[in-house]
Amino acid sequence: MIAKLTSKNQLTLPKSIVSAVGPVEYFDVEAKNGAIVLTPVRIQRGDAVRAKLAELGLQENDINDAVAWARSK
Repeated sequence: MIAKLTSKNQLTLPKSIVSAVGPVEYFDVEAKNGAIVLTPVRIQRGDAVRAKLAELGLQENDINDAVAWARSK
């Protein structure tokens, strides 16, 4: 099957391929030997939040300070 890469680097995956892997929202993407490999990833919401906090470099004290600030208003 063929999937076209748009000018915005987006791909539309064929429905039969997506159906074969089941309901999934995220894919791990890697390049292997000149090929693009998509691996379905099922992220738990808590994992997504923890990953975002780590990406932003936020620590537990930052969260506590933000909650205290919001409650003081």
